[in-house]
Amino acid sequence: MFFQRIKTPGLAHNAYLIASNSIGIIIDPRRDIDEYLKLASENGIAIKYVLETHRQEDFILGSTALKETIGAQIIGGDHKFFKYCDIKLKEGQTLKIEDFTIRALHTPGHTPESMSYAFYLKDQDACWAVFTGDALFIGEAGRTDLPDKDKTGENAGILYDVLQTKILPLGPQTLLYPAHGSGSVCGGNIAEYDESTIGFETQYNPAFTLSRDEFIESKLKERIPRPPYFTLMEELNLNGGSALIKNYHSIRIMKPKEFAEESKKGLVIDTRLPEAYAGGHIPGSYSIWLEGLPVFGGYIAERDTKIYLVLERPEDIEKAFLYLSRIGMDKIEGAITGNFEKWRNEGLPIEFSGAETPAKLSERLDLYQILDVREVSEFEEEGHIPGAQNCHVGSLGKFLDQYPITRPTLVTCSVGHRASLAVSILLKKGYKNVSNLLGGMTAWKKSGLQMEEKEDKNSFYYQNENTKPEFFENQLH
Repeated sequence: MFFQRIKTPGLAHNAYLIASNSIGIIIDPRRDIDEYLKLASENGIAIKYVLETHRQEDFILGSTALKETIGAQIIGGDHKFFKYCDIKLKEGQTLKIEDFTIRALHTPGHTPESMSYAFYLKDQDACWAVFTGDALFIGEAGRTDLPDKDKTGENAGILYDVLQTKILPLGPQTLLYPAHGSGSVCGGNIAEYDESTIGFETQYNPAFTLSRDEFIESKLKERIPRPPYFTLMEELNLNGGSALIKNYHSIRIMKPKEFAEESKKGLVIDTRLPEAYAGGHIPGSYSIWLEGLPVFGGYIAERDTKIYLVLERPEDIEKAFLYLSRIGMDKIEGAITGNFEKWRNEGLPIEFSGAETPAKLSERLDLYQILDVREVSEFEEEGHIPGAQNCHVGSLGKFLDQYPITRPTLVTCSVGHRASLAVSILLKKGYKNVSNLLGGMTAWKKSGLQMEEKEDKNSFYYQNENTKPEFFENQLH
């Protein structure tokens, strides 16, 4: 038997390649499939099957790409959202592939079509492993607000019941392999390690340690932002995703003056670190650090948006391309590389933003309006600067429409990355006196400065976050 987990950086996504007698099954692949094909080739494996747990919300599936490229058959559940699958498994139905017997388990709650797959090895009655998609993570269960925020509690009850009646009975020896790990926006407090068993999860996972009512209440209290690009992912994944339409070699490396003219047709994303952005950047550009592109690129760009990149190193272009294409942002038209030096030396326009350290800020807090752009749970549970207002960076545009800022503004997050994006949004909307707290709340706390911890019902979250997406409204009713 062959088994390997393949992680997707920036998305905390896990795909799995498993094989018996050189016949391979890939579980929940992303659309850039070359890594899977290379791994299979190096190990003498023919990928014959793609196994899908659910349609995925945070990246484009590679099921269709694998079918078109190597003729793999797509396996899914018996639900209308799996309409494109070649093999549809009903609840409890088994499928034998070489030395594996795969039992299909319908485990809704995270999404209505969610499936888990229990694997049994040859001549073994005990379950070897279960692939749970986003129904059950290590240390956590999937979020239940995605289909309809108003049915978060109802979906939590459904999820609790299926985990208790279908996953728990697989036995304590069963290895647990979810589709996401720590850092994913598809769940809350996912554990920061990759290996677990059902037996171990029963000791600390809320899905097994809480009562049904307590579990439902915990899900009702979850406040995880819903990135706007989720809707696009869901639409594309209803057809098994799509293959890449180009590769990073097709992205033009432009000279500064050419870039300045061409980029007027779209938007500019500066992938350098916050300190570099504050020290000088292209006017009107957005600041998204390189590793933040897989999530926050989808907050500012849409599928048809033309994107122009400012990259610190020439080798960053491949990573930036993959990060954006995995969430459907395919129209990357050009880039300038090699830091900001070439732009500066051409005498082209440069915009600046402010930066503060915790020590300096603490001496003049009264000069600033403090805007904390972390998630509301971070703001309340991890502490914040006294008097700070909270609005997640992804909702900043709506916040500014309702609450225009009239004072010099200091933006903070955990270390300064999301705050830099918020600064760039404020600058683009015409606000001038804007600064980033470098090191964010991490540096503030380590400096021993005053913190405040409390629930703030005036947080912008409570009135505006997590509304029901139109896509689900159309699909479910």
